Amino acid sequence: MKTLIKTRTKPFTKLQLITLVVLRVLIGWHLLYEGISKLLSPSWSAKGFLHESQWIMSGIANWVTSNDGVLKVVDFLNIWGLIAIGTGLIVGLCTRAAAISGAFLLLLYYLNNAPITGIEYSIPAEGNYLIVSKTLIEAISLVVLTVFPTGSIIGLDLLFARYKKIKK
Repeated sequence: MKTLIKTRTKPFTKLQLITLVVLRVLIGWHLLYEGISKLLSPSWSAKGFLHESQWIMSGIANWVTSNDGVLKVVDFLNIWGLIAIGTGLIVGLCTRAAAISGAFLLLLYYLNNAPITGIEYSIPAEGNYLIVSKTLIEAISLVVLTVFPTGSIIGLDLLFARYKKIKK
């Protein structure tokens, strides 16, 4: 029986790997900047975003916004999660965990406010989307990055791997 997918016998080219690292760093920068901007804005809260939720996560979003203590925890986790994920992606530290965490967080954002026909939000949208948004694209890009060891190509993961090898 023939296989439909041919396996790759050659390693990836430097250009392919560098392109993946650049993608990792750019997404990391975006997430880090989002986290820092929220941290530096004393009045920022996820409440407005969650209040707009009308899709799959609307029940949970309503519960979070109706409970100040839970909302403060969500705000804290959101800010510091973005900062930690962004930093990890930029410096290449725990890149797989950072990419998985980032994809999970972005998918939560997407599931709260997806561009689905028939749902209208009171906050103006940045663009015109139908099902696929930049949030979904960024989340799927992070999923792709989880299968490539970009931190061990360029990043602190590489240094830790070398240190572990020397120590053995």
